[in-house]
Parts: sequence; C-alpha cells; structure tokens
Amino acid sequence: MLKNWIRPQRPGKDDTKQRLKAAEEKLAVQQMQLKDKKLPVLVLIEGWGAAGKGSTIGRIIKNIDPRFFKVFSMAAPTEEERRKPFLTRYFEKIPEAGKFTFLDSGWMDEITKERLNGMLDEEDYAQRVDSVKRYERQLTDNGYLVLKFFFHISKKEQAQRINGLMDHKDTAWRVSRGDIWQNNHYDTCLDVFDKYMEDTNTPSAPWYIVDAKNKKFAELQVMEALCTGIDTALHNGSLAVPLLQNVFPLIKMPKLKDVELKSKTITDEEYKARLRELQGKLGMLHNRLYRKRVPVVIVYEGWDAAGKGGNIKRLTGALDPRGFEVYPIASPEPHEKARHYLWRFWTRLPKDGHVAIFDRSWYGRVMVERLEGFCSENDWQRAFYEMNEFEHELHNWGAVVLKFWVQIDKDTQLERFTDRKNTPAKQWKLTDEDWRNREKWDVYEAAIDEMLEKTSTTYAPWHILESVDKKYARIKALEIVVEALEKALK
Repeated sequence: MLKNWIRPQRPGKDDTKQRLKAAEEKLAVQQMQLKDKKLPVLVLIEGWGAAGKGSTIGRIIKNIDPRFFKVFSMAAPTEEERRKPFLTRYFEKIPEAGKFTFLDSGWMDEITKERLNGMLDEEDYAQRVDSVKRYERQLTDNGYLVLKFFFHISKKEQAQRINGLMDHKDTAWRVSRGDIWQNNHYDTCLDVFDKYMEDTNTPSAPWYIVDAKNKKFAELQVMEALCTGIDTALHNGSLAVPLLQNVFPLIKMPKLKDVELKSKTITDEEYKARLRELQGKLGMLHNRLYRKRVPVVIVYEGWDAAGKGGNIKRLTGALDPRGFEVYPIASPEPHEKARHYLWRFWTRLPKDGHVAIFDRSWYGRVMVERLEGFCSENDWQRAFYEMNEFEHELHNWGAVVLKFWVQIDKDTQLERFTDRKNTPAKQWKLTDEDWRNREKWDVYEAAIDEMLEKTSTTYAPWHILESVDKKYARIKALEIVVEALEKALK
C-alpha cells in the first residue's frame, strides 16, 4: 500500500481552512448523534516516528466534548502485559458505547517492531496478523467504528524533523532511539509496514494513508475521514452482519436428554480417597504450571442448583490461593454492558502460570441473553463463531481451556430448590429468577444443546458433569483437570 501510494493533491491555505471548519462543525453534531445511537469509535493512529501523530490527535480532540473521549499512548508492553494474550491490552482500551478512544500507536506498531527486531518468525507473524483481523472484525461486527490511519512522510522529511527536535533541549526528549534507527533503516521499515498494511487492509477496517508533510493538511485528512466514517456507521448501524461458516474442529456432543445421570454415583469411601488423591496431584501440577508459565482457563456452566459452587470449591481447595481467581459472573454492570460483550472476560484473563475459573461465562450470550431478549438474533447467532475465535486465541497463547456443563434433571432441580427454600442458611441461593428459568427448561435445553454442538472444539472441549450425585461430578471434574494439565505439561 505505501509503496504504491499516490500523494493526494494538497488544497490551498484558504480551502484547507474552510474545509477544516466545516469538518469541525460536523463533528460537533456527530458526537451527539454518536451518544444517542450508542456508537463507539476506535481511532488508531500509526505512522513514522516524528510524523506528527500525537500533535494531530491533540488538535482533533479539541473539537470533542472531553467527557466523550479517551487518549492512550501505547508504549512497549510491560512484563506484566507480556504475561497475557497479545490483544488483551488493546481489548481493555476499547471505548464505551457513544464514546471515542484514540490510540497513539497500537497493535501495528507492536507487531512491526517485533518483526523488525527478529522476535517474530513467519509463522508467529502470520498468527499475529490473523489475531488482529479477527479482533478488528469482531469489533466492527458488534457495532464499533474502527478507523486506522498511517501518517506517512519521506525519509528526508523524517530526518529533518528529527534533527529539528534534537536541536532544542526542550524537544530532544521526544526523539527516541527507535526513531533514529527507523530513519537509518527507512527502506527496511517501509517493506515491513507495507506488508503489514496489505495483510490487514479489510473492507470493515481499511487503512487510510495520511500525507503528513503538512500538519494542517494531515489534520484535515483525518477529520474528513473521521466524519465520513461516522456518517457511514450511523447509516449502517441497523444492518445485520453476515454469519461466518463455523470452520473450527468440533467434537460431537450428546443431547442433554440422552445423558445418563442416575447410574453416575460414587460411594462416600471412594469419594474421600479419590478426592484426597486428586487434590494432591492438582496441587503439585499447580506448582509446575507456575514454573512453566502455563495459563489455565476453566469455565463452569450448568443448571441452577446443579452444584457448580461445590465443584469449584473442591477444585480450588487444591490450589495455591496466590495463583488462581474465581470470577462469579452476574448480569453485566453498566460500564460492561456499554462495551463488546467479551470485554469483561478479556479483562479477567489470568497471567501465564495462573488459573482463572469462571462461574458462568461468555456463554450467557447464547443462553440467557438469547432467550431473554437481551441481544438481537443476529448477535447471538454470530456469537458461536466469535466465542470459538476467542478460545482459539487463548489456545494459541498457550492456555489450557476447559469447559464444564454441570447436568441434572428437572426433578433433581426441584428437590434442591425445595431444600433451599426450607433451609434458612440456604435461602439466599434461591431467587425468583431461578423459578422463572425453571419454567423455560425446555427452551433452555434446546439452546444449550445447540451451544454444545457448535462450540465444543478440539482445543476447548465441553465436558458434561453428571451431577445428580454431586460427589461423582466433583471427582469427574478433578480427573479431567488433572489429565488435561498433565498432558499440557509434558
């Protein structure tokens, strides 16, 4: 893209001034429309060192109500950030509905620097590019406007700007060693930048190359592209997104009605012996996980009163409390609901060597949110693919991903509900919503069957825990976890 780029004709001074004023006035109106339509806008500013990225952002945000935007300057990832998936720190920065986020450099800068420094081979680079394309597509599919700008200047222009900054002690700090290296290796950088932009230029998140030689003209190009992009996004906001073919490797799952429950039992003696044995193994494996920096993500879903909490308690009883966290997932808070539905899970991922356990999870999208009308049909249909992508991202990161469906029958649930109702110490566990959900057992069961069928992948499989006998389910879960960790640590 950069190599074939044709420099746009720069308008005259008066024309530039008039067009900038028109764009500023338009943006003032649009930010109110964004708020009303709850359209989030993510603006990525990339480009050559000393090309004027930061100063342009500064001029643009003067036209936006400061309550409606955030600006982040993305430096090299910290050691803590490197212990999480590559995209985590970018997913954390996405805006709330109706607001802007401006990123001064981002995932392009990180990937191309690692490519230039020899940290990414061809395979790793291709995987990163695939991750970025999925990330950007998931955002746009879920109603985000993603605008990507590359500030382009010549080698000569860059050298002049670097020298100009270096000549004054008050601005010399703005020139990094990386900027100087970049200018000295301009052609090599150009090759890497060009390939990356070609690889990630998509219809839903295209690249805009900005002629950054003149600061006012650079500002005008960004402002007009921003206004045009917002207009298009506001117009297309109600359109359904095409569903992608589910190409992930799937494991065949049984229908819930065909799962045998009554025979899945264990004696108290066997339970105590196996529990002690498996918890001992798991404790040792947890130490090895930390040493080898292997992350683990465990998901629990299941019927109300199926025994998820007790199951999790026996699992965590074997773990070092400094190395795991349990996340009980309830209805999203307002700031969570205002973002991509996966945001609150990206921000809860463990560091490598640690364990995250989700008591309910992102699968609420295709169960509660689907059946209670909290998202559109297009949203939940698209979510099967998106969740498979999310878990594939975790798998590529090196995580062990395990998902448990805790299964009971309708009669067992009623017995447990009644017990909770009649036991003062347990009454807090039973809510009106539990009774309402019970009335929809059949429609929930159909939705769960579809979920298991479409999201049990070879890299993140579902395991059904038969939990009419809670002790049997606890031992089965521990056995599955121990076996999966032993396999991952070989």
